[in-house]
Amino acid sequence: MRKDNRRIIKKAKDQVIYACLLAHVTFMRLLPRRAVLLTMRGMGLAAFHLVRSKRLRALRHLSMAFGHEKSSSDIHRIARQAFLNFGAFAADAVLIPRIMENGIHRLITAEGLEHLDELSTNNQGAILLTAHFGNWELLGAWLAKCGYKVKAIGAPQANPGINRMIANARKMSGYQSIERGNHTREILRVLAEGYSIGVLIDQETKADGVFVKFFNRWSYTPAGPVRLARKYGLKIIPIFIRLRGDDTYHIEVKKPLPLLYTKDKMDDLVANTQMCSDAYEKMIHEYPEQWLWMMRRWRTQPASSSKDIQ
Repeated sequence: MRKDNRRIIKKAKDQVIYACLLAHVTFMRLLPRRAVLLTMRGMGLAAFHLVRSKRLRALRHLSMAFGHEKSSSDIHRIARQAFLNFGAFAADAVLIPRIMENGIHRLITAEGLEHLDELSTNNQGAILLTAHFGNWELLGAWLAKCGYKVKAIGAPQANPGINRMIANARKMSGYQSIERGNHTREILRVLAEGYSIGVLIDQETKADGVFVKFFNRWSYTPAGPVRLARKYGLKIIPIFIRLRGDDTYHIEVKKPLPLLYTKDKMDDLVANTQMCSDAYEKMIHEYPEQWLWMMRRWRTQPASSSKDIQ
């Protein structure tokens, strides 16, 4: 098939997918939150049973992380719940405009805000470290609603329509994203204006990174935020949002990480990136059903590894 034809087919396919997603989102926003949660959890459960590759990957990753301390039935239960929770997170991400209109503080409680308030008082930017844990999109909306100056770094979607939809939704929520890539000048500009930068580094990307341990296995981890923190003297503050049993959320803002600054920049880079990994691993270990175990977290391994882990 000629390249031009493949490009036309891909563009048409992207447009159909975008149109279907837009129709789904529009319809979901007409329903009560309880109905949307029920629907999206149902879709998550269906995905667990029907999308075999994602289910097996989640089960394999959970076994790698918890096989020494949890039974196979526990691992199966956590994987199933992770798919259900992802449906719930997607539901509330869709409903963010309505949630903000109806009072986002009714849905979310928080602790550790003194670490963010100190940044606001000093008009100081920082690195806000989170993960694909809980409802990270709702976390960004909450930060903006509370008046904290924040922008998020994220990878662009392959589908242009979906990419615009996500960008517009974030803008409507009061915060904007900076596409991962060659946007260093934009990042430095917003930091100088007192904005904090939200980052998720718990997923393998093509960005510059280092190998650190995650659940005692090597994982290739983006190191850009750590480099940025060292070069410009920024704090790295872990912040996480988790879903509770009553379908409300709780946010935990942790103390800034005690970053190492010695003469050996490379050792510091690895040690500080490990510190970041340990911060989100601790939350995931405590609430494993709130993380996306279907991601290929351990795909790339050091050259000395016998084989890649998918």
